[in-house]
Amino acid sequence: MSCRLSELVLNCDDPATLARFWCAVLDHVVLGEDEDGIEIGPASGFGGAAPTMILTRVPHAKRQPLRLHLDVNPVDRDQDAELERLLALGARPADVGQTGDESWHVLQDPEGNEFCLLRRRLAPLAD
Repeated sequence: MSCRLSELVLNCDDPATLARFWCAVLDHVVLGEDEDGIEIGPASGFGGAAPTMILTRVPHAKRQPLRLHLDVNPVDRDQDAELERLLALGARPADVGQTGDESWHVLQDPEGNEFCLLRRRLAPLAD
């Protein structure tokens, strides 16, 4: 037996703002909402191979870099075009000590949570 990753939970100040941002980045929709947060995921809903994302309101601000970050890959354009799109959506470049020789871009969402934009994957990862 094993588990599967079903949800990613991101603490934040403003779930609505982050839900709009991450829905646009990932082509997700709002699946549920209450006074404490918003769950987003694929339009097909819960239970698929991809985890949903829960944006949960917390009373304290982010004070240090995340110990876990998200990596995203463009699916219908090259990395440069996707970088332009993400910046237009509100992402900001982030400096986490990279050298400048990396093949990815380190970004922050509107609340400062780090994520990386990788190059488009041309083939599935080997098992």
